[in-house]
Formats: sequence, structure tokens, C-alpha cells
Amino acid sequence: MNAAPSDPRRILVVEDDDKIAAILVDYLAASGFATERCVEGSGVAATVRANPPAAIILDLMLPGQDGIEVCKAVRRFSDVPVMMVTARVDEIDRLLGLELGADDYVCKPFSPREVVARIKALLRRADRAPSRPGAGGGFAVDEAARRIRLSERELPLTPLEYELLRTLVTHPERVFSREQLLDTLHQDLRDVSDRAIDSHVKNLRRKIDAAVPGTDCIKSVYGVGYRFEP
Repeated sequence: MNAAPSDPRRILVVEDDDKIAAILVDYLAASGFATERCVEGSGVAATVRANPPAAIILDLMLPGQDGIEVCKAVRRFSDVPVMMVTARVDEIDRLLGLELGADDYVCKPFSPREVVARIKALLRRADRAPSRPGAGGGFAVDEAARRIRLSERELPLTPLEYELLRTLVTHPERVFSREQLLDTLHQDLRDVSDRAIDSHVKNLRRKIDAAVPGTDCIKSVYGVGYRFEP
């Protein structure tokens, strides 16, 4: 979706706190990254469009436009990896939401070494992401027929299982909360417990293992939900 090729070693740091920004820039530079900084949300999307970075470190609370709105604006035209930075733990579900599309998050206070390590992990994931939607780890999604194959074997999925697995497979390495996954299954907002997702995941794991024994691709993320690892 990018309008121009991204710089593989340049990280856009969107942070209004000078001290935090300086620490991030120093640690990124020590790991061989170039950096660019924005101090407010307004104009970030235009910056990304004009000169796409390899990844974005995006603070949630920004002057001008908050991080959520910035991420939404960027996602309209770019799939650049985005790491959100927040001091508000209650915002995590929103940060990783389907609509928002953030790839990872870190909570303040944080270790700058951890941030750099996770940025490197995001870039590795982006490098090995499947080149065509719906394919990865032997999975192939036929959205027209609403079928998913694993190593050429069609999985016997219920309609809800298809929607759940399609969401995970087409967003490799992205963490989804149970509530977010439930929204993809029950868009009429029926009163269904988010723990129903656990039952669906259990069934999916069983069917995937039956098709290709030993395939362990739906990972539990403690306290949050699930992610798909090709």
C-alpha cells in the first residue's frame, strides 16, 4: 500500500517528550538505525506518505492529533509496522484493534533496549510476511468460496471457524484480543461471551493438527488473546 519504497533503516519516532525521544533516538542509532522525529500527531501521515519509514514508534498521547487517529490515518494507505507507546493499560485492546491496526505496543515506563529489540522483530516479521493476502505457513484462503486449505488439504470449518481463522491467517504475528475476534464473528453485537473464542480456537487447533499433525500456529498471548505465527 505504500506510495513509495520505505527506507529499511529509518525509524519515525513520534513523541512529544524530548527526554523520551532523545533516549529512543540514541538507542536506535546505536543499533544502526537512522531516525526522524515528529513532536505532534498532525502531519505524521503526510510525512509517512512522502518518505515512508521502515517502522513507526508512535506515542498515544500527542498534541494536535492523538496516536490512535494518527495510526488510523496511516493505515488508510500504508502497512508500515507501527509500535504504539502508552501509559494507559486500559487502551491496549484499542491499540491492537482491527480498525486501528497497530502491530505492537509497549507500556511506559519501558526499557529502550526492549523497544529496539521489538522494532527489530517487527521488521523481521515484515520481511517474511506473505506476498499475497491469505497465504502463510502453508495456509491459503479462498475468500470467494469461504474455504481455507492447509498444505492443499481443505479444513472442515464451520462459518464461525472460517471467519476466525481467516482473520488470524491474514494478519500474521498480529495480536488480537478475544473481544476483537468476537467482533469479527458476531457483528450484529449479540450478547456472546468473549470466552467463546477459546472454544473456537480449541476446535481450530484440533482440526489443523488433524490435517497436518504437529502444526502449532495459533499462539495464546497471556492476558490478551491470540496471534497467528506462520
